[in-house]
Amino acid sequence: MEENNKVISIFKKPAVKNVLFALAIAVFGFLLWNLTFGLYALFQRFVDIIASSFISSEAAAPNWYFALRHLLFLALILLITWIIFRTKLQPIYKAIFMTVPLAVVYLTIGIFFYQWPLLVYAICGLLTLGLLYYFVSRKKSWLYSYTVIFVAVTLLIVMITGVEI
Repeated sequence: MEENNKVISIFKKPAVKNVLFALAIAVFGFLLWNLTFGLYALFQRFVDIIASSFISSEAAAPNWYFALRHLLFLALILLITWIIFRTKLQPIYKAIFMTVPLAVVYLTIGIFFYQWPLLVYAICGLLTLGLLYYFVSRKKSWLYSYTVIFVAVTLLIVMITGVEI
């Protein structure tokens, strides 16, 4: 019994707790990204089914259709994020979920400006700095700043290495 209490007390130490929170954000964030990309494919298919009554084929779709389809998904993710951040969930859960909208926003910037990589880096860099400033100046939990840095660095590595998502 005493041994169990020692193990439990180790997890209550701030340093251990913080490392576990950081790992949780990384692991569950990646899981949520995979789920999100699967839902994105389903969402695109759903929009295509609805649009098929107006557009005869994907080849006949206007150029703006693909951008609109992506922006609709972004709007859905941002709406869900707004709802989640208005709840009384603990910061760790909000930070884990925050990986999703951050990834979608960064990827949206990359998709729309892929022809100009320096512009993508500049916009994403400014967004990252702006978010960090916001969270620090509002004295929000360090988990939010960590999440912003984690997602930004991860997607920067993806972009630099040319990994296809």
